[in-house]
Amino acid sequence: MAMNPQQAYANNSVTTASPGELTLMLYNGCIKFIRLAERAMADKNIEQKNVNIQKAQAIVRELSITLKTDTDVAKNMLALYEYLYTRLIEANVQNDPAILKEVEGFVTEFRDTWKQVIQENRRIQQVGAGGRV
Repeated sequence: MAMNPQQAYANNSVTTASPGELTLMLYNGCIKFIRLAERAMADKNIEQKNVNIQKAQAIVRELSITLKTDTDVAKNMLALYEYLYTRLIEANVQNDPAILKEVEGFVTEFRDTWKQVIQENRRIQQVGAGGRV
């Protein structure tokens, strides 16, 4: 089956991304699906709300499964992911946009922090390779 250029680009982006960039993509995807669920909730489109919340849940589950829990920070992140997963279920069952906003706030903060980590790692690699920053 032939892919359109946009699908090919997205597929290539995922297959060539570093683990850190993949995590960033997961955070961005989670935020996107939460926002789509919020919009569906406002439009009273229960089916689309449910589909998008479940997609956000799948991403949170993937983030928690791939987390290496050998540090206290990682163990705390796992607990936060479990909390967010539960809150997404509650938002879906209760049809509560405030809960979605709460989860979106956490995921956005995680994403922004992760983006800073990636940028700092790149800076350190450039310095270590003799590059100037």
